[in-house]
Amino acid sequence: MHATTFTFRALEELEPGPRWQALFHELWPSYRAWFLHEGESARPSYAVSLRMLRTHMPELVPTYDRLVELAGGGDLEARMLSMWTPPAYISGCSQGVWTRGEPVLVRNYDYAPSRFDGIVLSTAWTGRRVIGMSDSLWGLLDGINDAGLVVSLAFGGRRVVGDGFGVPLIVRYLLEVCETVADARAALERVPCNLAHTLTMVDRDGRVLTAYLSPDRGALFSPVAAATNHQGEVEWSEHGAFTNTRERERCIVQMLEHDATNAERFVAAFLAPPLLNSAYSRGFGTLYTAAYRPRAGRVTYLWPGSEWAQTFAAFNEGTHPTSLVEPSAA
Repeated sequence: MHATTFTFRALEELEPGPRWQALFHELWPSYRAWFLHEGESARPSYAVSLRMLRTHMPELVPTYDRLVELAGGGDLEARMLSMWTPPAYISGCSQGVWTRGEPVLVRNYDYAPSRFDGIVLSTAWTGRRVIGMSDSLWGLLDGINDAGLVVSLAFGGRRVVGDGFGVPLIVRYLLEVCETVADARAALERVPCNLAHTLTMVDRDGRVLTAYLSPDRGALFSPVAAATNHQGEVEWSEHGAFTNTRERERCIVQMLEHDATNAERFVAAFLAPPLLNSAYSRGFGTLYTAAYRPRAGRVTYLWPGSEWAQTFAAFNEGTHPTSLVEPSAA
């Protein structure tokens, strides 16, 4: 077995300021390399990027302007922060929503540790409180807002690429401007996404929505409460086989339908195979499990043997070291 220690961090800065600026300077070299790895000409201009942000996410423009200022005001930084048509990237992920009683959205984020920030941010950038797992400097992999809306992303298992926003910024946008899954659906009907991704959502009233985003066919919606790495049919067979997307989906659905399942057992299922994955060296290891409870305004990050809870009422800054274990045969 091979074990790697990864340390998660939790930071609160309600308005963009020196703490976000310090994170930017720490993470920018790796994001700059990612943003340019296909060549600078492959990325849209600043003028196009800003126009798209103003057109589709005008509520975020004041925050964007402040972040660009904190980042130094450079052309490249501004283009990357717009998240308009960024480079493609592929992850795994499993997510499901328990609704028999207090709703709980549970998700596993499966990705390579070397390309993961591991930073939980608590913000109020547009006046609404948001807690979530940061990505792409101001986007989110999953999160909750103070209205009780929870949103989580998973790769959609399709190779199509097009013009649109990187999905972490879309998750941020929904949590900044929406209160219910109905609000989120209306927003997703007009916001383009550059890759195939699946968003699973639940609100305080237990309403569930899964959105299948794709640049070639817009957003499709379903009331299903489980999602892995395909959107209906498995279109990318190699990726589907490598990630066991069908098996993981069946596991979540069976847990949701079984009479003996309760919320605690549902959460625990994400901490064991087939939902828990350990192929970290191949970019498919579970970096964290998150259990979101919208009515309580609470998220608990979990790993086998440890957990770390955060709430709006008591957000605890600090660090949480974890051990990512990969069996030798993985």
